[in-house]
Amino acid sequence: MPKDKNKRAGKGLKSSYPYYLANRPVAANTDLDVLDKYSGKRATRVALADGAAVRKAIVAGYQAREAVAAFPPDARRDVLEHCVQRFTERFDELALALCIEAGKPIRDARGEVTRLIDTFRIAAGEATRPGGEVVELQISPRTRGYRGMVKRVPVGLCGFITPFNFPLNLVAHKVAPAIAAGCPFVLKPSEKTPIGALIIGEILAETDLPKGAFSIMACSNDDAAQLVEDERVALLSFTGGLVGWDLKARAGRKKVTLELGGNAACIIDDEPGASLDHVVERLVFGAYYQSGQSCISVQRIYAHAAVYDRLRKKLRAAVAKLRMGDPREESTFIGPMIDEKAAQRIESWIAAARKGGAKRLAGGDRAGNMMSATLLENLPRDSDLYRKEAFAPVAIMEPFDDFEQALDKVNDSDFGLQAGVFTGRLDHAMRAWDRLEVGGVIVGDVPSFRVDNMPYGGVKQSGLGREGVRYAMDDMTEQRLLVIRDPVG
Repeated sequence: MPKDKNKRAGKGLKSSYPYYLANRPVAANTDLDVLDKYSGKRATRVALADGAAVRKAIVAGYQAREAVAAFPPDARRDVLEHCVQRFTERFDELALALCIEAGKPIRDARGEVTRLIDTFRIAAGEATRPGGEVVELQISPRTRGYRGMVKRVPVGLCGFITPFNFPLNLVAHKVAPAIAAGCPFVLKPSEKTPIGALIIGEILAETDLPKGAFSIMACSNDDAAQLVEDERVALLSFTGGLVGWDLKARAGRKKVTLELGGNAACIIDDEPGASLDHVVERLVFGAYYQSGQSCISVQRIYAHAAVYDRLRKKLRAAVAKLRMGDPREESTFIGPMIDEKAAQRIESWIAAARKGGAKRLAGGDRAGNMMSATLLENLPRDSDLYRKEAFAPVAIMEPFDDFEQALDKVNDSDFGLQAGVFTGRLDHAMRAWDRLEVGGVIVGDVPSFRVDNMPYGGVKQSGLGREGVRYAMDDMTEQRLLVIRDPVG
């Protein structure tokens, strides 16, 4: 493993990081401060790309599209396998970077690095898997003797914009499929958490990808607008807030995929299909891991009246025991939120809900950007905490009497990403699959469950398109038809 010649800043990060323009590191400046989210102190500095640099990246990627498309599938696989190897070698470094720049508890950080590796490994397998089909055209006497075949071809240059909460894996779900599909890309990671993406860029720079195949650069939103509006970008993939709909409106003719968050609900039936202790364990994970800063974090809990009181007692006790503190410590479950503004927002939502009649069962305290794990019940249905995405360590509880009523409650949302259902009844599981207006129904677990090869995405305000390597590759490719007329006959 090559030794890092750059001086380390404090606890594991380099003192500065370049951006990557057309596969090459560019130490243009050190204008962007990246903060340690727990201490609030500067952890490192990153080169910030300006509009001219973003424009150069787009030009380089556009010019590279034929070379990247022609880069053989086995060579793409080798690039992805190289990344798997190097991520594995740099596992602890990547986990610590997450811990520092995102404030993610170290156990969660290790889990995300594992998923990064999984995603690139899945993509390596997909890179050499043929995509296409034979189409039967002989459907009438007029078409006898004709044969049809369809293959998938790369769509061209892709523009990627990713948020702060999964600085490795959300990047991986765009970058790895692009490499497997043969698409050059320009990636803008969050300015709050750019380090993970830049380490991925450092590793990609070790490979023989064609020049211009990738650029990874933190930049302002104004400068990133070029990724949205430039017609040379063939596909825009955005993960973030509801501003994504505005980006789609500005994107012109390019393909657009959006993952825009959720307000995830979980149903606990009168026959949950598991012990309440297990259900509580999973709800605690789903609602509070990485301080609830996940699009599929459990936000709304609907429990049948037959189990509600027992579940509330057990869940309240479990939430009160969660340890909040330094994310570097193994025993920490609740780390900092991304910044104090985010914590203040959720504090105000909690206060408004309580003013409207909500009852606090646990937590609700804030210190800086630290927000304690919070559990409430009896929320007004028009409150922000009920209607919007909390993106914080907060969950709400509500009883129901009838399973159909619970399904209605889940659907009473502008969002539709994933939903969880604990039930021991097959008919209820199938009914939930039929009726819930979400991209995925998770039976026997919380909506926060995800495997990186499954189709993942939402409906309604949660977005359009699907992540999951093979499904993302479908968006990054187009069908090309070949029709051949048999000259004989």
